[in-house]
Amino acid sequence: MGIIAWILIGLLAGFIAKALMPGKDPGGVIITMLIGIAGGLLGGWLGKVIFGVDSIDGFFDLSTWIAAIVGSVILLMLYRLITGNRHTHRHA
Repeated sequence: MGIIAWILIGLLAGFIAKALMPGKDPGGVIITMLIGIAGGLLGGWLGKVIFGVDSIDGFFDLSTWIAAIVGSVILLMLYRLITGNRHTHRHA
């Protein structure tokens, strides 16, 4: 698959991950999209390393989408753990 296909899968996987884990995230939509792209790549890599499956067979293969969504959910959880402890206090 080409880089444009991975970007599209990542964007959609990030959107799906956000729908599965609703809540307010610091950073907004742009960060969620970037997490989706990175999560898609992470999911493909984890599928290959842990399970020995080639999860990047094609754009319309179910394994590609499952790997991308799982990777996006993992990164979104990590992002929330890291940034969730930061609270900005604004004093008037």
